[in-house]
Parts: sequence; C-alpha cells; structure tokens
Amino acid sequence: MKLTQIFLLSAALTFTMTAWAQTAKPAASPQPAPTLASMVDDEITAIEKQIVDVAEAMPEDKYNFSPESLNIPGDDYKGVRTFALQVKHVAASNYFIWSTITGDKLPDNLKDGNGPTDLKSKADILKFLKDSFAQGHKAAATLTVENMLQPVGQAKSPRLHRAEFGVAHAFDHYGQMVEYLRMNGIVPPASRANPN
Repeated sequence: MKLTQIFLLSAALTFTMTAWAQTAKPAASPQPAPTLASMVDDEITAIEKQIVDVAEAMPEDKYNFSPESLNIPGDDYKGVRTFALQVKHVAASNYFIWSTITGDKLPDNLKDGNGPTDLKSKADILKFLKDSFAQGHKAAATLTVENMLQPVGQAKSPRLHRAEFGVAHAFDHYGQMVEYLRMNGIVPPASRANPN
C-alpha cells in the first residue's frame, strides 16, 4: 500500500511539474551588456526627468519668481535668476556643453547662458528644455571606449568629461529649482508620496 501511495504521489508531482513547465513563461532573453554610451544616456535620462518634472510643476504665473522678491532679512538673493531663467540656463548650457560632442550648430537664437530672450511662455521654455536634452542623448550615443578621451571644444575637454559635466551642471540647478518650488509652497514631484 505504501508503495502505491509513493508511486501516486510521485506521478502527481511529475504531472504537476510538467504542467507548470509548459505554462511557465519562457526565460527572458538576456539584456545586452551596457555600453559607455548607454550608461551616460541613462544618467542624462535621470536628470532630464527630474528637471522636466520640476519645470512642469511650477505654475506659469510663477515662472518669473525669484527669491529676491521675498525680501528675507540678511539674504543675498539680489540679482539671482528667476525660475524661467533657471530653466532656460539649464537648456542653454546643455546645448553649449553637448554640441561640442556632436558638432551640431547651436540654435540661432542662443547667444548666452541665459537662453533665448524671445522665449517667454512656459510652453516655449519647456520645448527648449526638452530639445536640449535630445541634444544630450545624441551626444551620449556618440561615445565609445575608443573616443571617450578625445578632446573637443575650445577647452579641449575629453568627450566623456563634457557629457558628464552636462549631467552634473543640470543637477546643480535642479537643487536650486526645487528650492524655488518649495518657496512657493509646491512639493517637488520627486518628493511627493507615491499614490500607489
């Protein structure tokens, strides 16, 4: 009797495992190995999300906000950029930094680090910002192990340094933009509770 029970249990287990194997999802194909270009592109994607989310979170009527307007005793905010200028500065800098890698011509209306003076609306500034990050993705795509130390631009900085400097510069201004949101009673998107 025990032998029959062991046989039936073994058969049931074999049947179950066979059925499970037939319904199980096939193993996922292995992901391609990361490359220098994909790793830098991931970093650009990360800061792009942070900056764009913050720029979208600020209401258009607050785009001309500067902490100087708060008149905080003992502050040193005289002459600091408005929120709009912060966003345009990040975008302009993205172009200046990453165009040296791609060799692309700068936008015609881009004259300095504060971005085009003709961009006034939130929608126009956001488009300029998003287009500048497209330049970053294009620059990242050109990076290889063979060319990463090749000097570019007037400063003759290595291509990899230029690509990473664009990321670091944007993170610096992200911190300032977050403070501008908080000074206006807006919780930055990355700090909001997850609704799930």
